Order: sequence, then structure tokens, then C-alpha cells
Amino acid sequence: MPGDLQIRGSVVIPEAELSWRFSRSSGPGGQGVNTTDSRVELLWDVAATSALGPALKERALERLADRLVDGVVSVTASEQRSQYQNRLAAERRLVELVTAAIAPPPRPRRATKPTRGSVDRRIAEKKRRGETKRLRRSDSD
Repeated sequence: MPGDLQIRGSVVIPEAELSWRFSRSSGPGGQGVNTTDSRVELLWDVAATSALGPALKERALERLADRLVDGVVSVTASEQRSQYQNRLAAERRLVELVTAAIAPPPRPRRATKPTRGSVDRRIAEKKRRGETKRLRRSDSD
């Protein structure tokens, strides 16, 4: 279970850069909820990581800015009764978060003009709609 986190391609977060915190969880657990530390918090220092190159690190810091506290991103999981399952969920969330943060920006949209046919169809539909509304009016108008 513990080990390096494979993000995508050649991006791997070393286990040494991840830190875990455990605490009691609210939610499911029955009587054991008061005795087991099943809530998991996974912390990763994005600002000091060696897993990302300069360009990817800059992109990640920019996109995760609202989630960072002193350059550290935190992911929590407490849905399951088992600490192990919560650890897996926290790792999965961190992978998804980092993958989205380092994804290349989308290609810019190329502006296009509407086709002649689509313009004609739109105008014809507007005329039909106006005619329908005109026919609904009373003759006294």
C-alpha cells in the first residue's frame, strides 16, 4: 500500500514527500468510531516537491492556489470505517487533483462564423414563432 504515487507518465510523487495524519472520524463506525483513528489526511508540499519540473510545478501552484496552505495541499478521507480504505481514497483523490492541476491548458477556441444555412434556419424559426404569437392575439389589438 505505501509507496510512490504514480500521477501520469513520468510524474511520480516519492513516498518520502507524502505525510499522513490520522484522527477520529465522524460518521459510520458504530462503537468503534470513538476508539479508532479512521479519518485520514494526506499532505503534500507542492512548493518543495522534486516530482514536478519547473513548468509543471508553476502550473500546479497556480491552479491549486486556493487549496494551498504554505505551499502544502491537503486531502482528507473519512467515508469508510477502515483507515486503510480511507488511505486509498485519499491517495486516489490526490492523484486526481494533481493530474487535473498539471494537465496542459485547453487549446484556444477558434472563432468561426455561423453557416449561411444555420442563420437562415434561425431567422425562419423566429418568423414562425412570431407568426404563432401574432395569431394568438385578439382582434381588438
